[in-house]
Amino acid sequence: MMTFRHAVAALIVAALPALSQAAEPLYPDVTRAKADIDAALKQAAASKKRVIVDFGGNWCADCKVLDINLRKPENAALLQKHYVLVHVNVGEKGITDNLDVGERYGIPLKKGVPALAVLEANGKLVYSQKNGEFESMRKLDPKSVNDFLQQWSR
Repeated sequence: MMTFRHAVAALIVAALPALSQAAEPLYPDVTRAKADIDAALKQAAASKKRVIVDFGGNWCADCKVLDINLRKPENAALLQKHYVLVHVNVGEKGITDNLDVGERYGIPLKKGVPALAVLEANGKLVYSQKNGEFESMRKLDPKSVNDFLQQWSR
């Protein structure tokens, strides 16, 4: 006969594999930025799409809200049809890394994240957020993400 304590222990043991497989962070290791952008550009060239470079950090609540908005069906469809999305981590505890990458694409990271740049498949800059437009994503109308995606799609 299984006691309550044994039942709880069995549940915990059964749940351990799921608990140990934490979700992949939204923003990869800071060292991957340039290689990830290069890979996104190659993918965009092959699929005749543009690249959106999303600068942010896993500590950034507004970055997470942007990601939630990008996953909404109407936005996910636009992303899939017109873009290759690449995430660039700006640092583990603040904006400390990949400042040169932000600068290359016209993103003044000190104004806040998330910040987006839109590139042609050949790497040419089409648009960059220079004024922290999505820096307060939690306070913005979610439709602003759809407007952005529609404006820069082709």
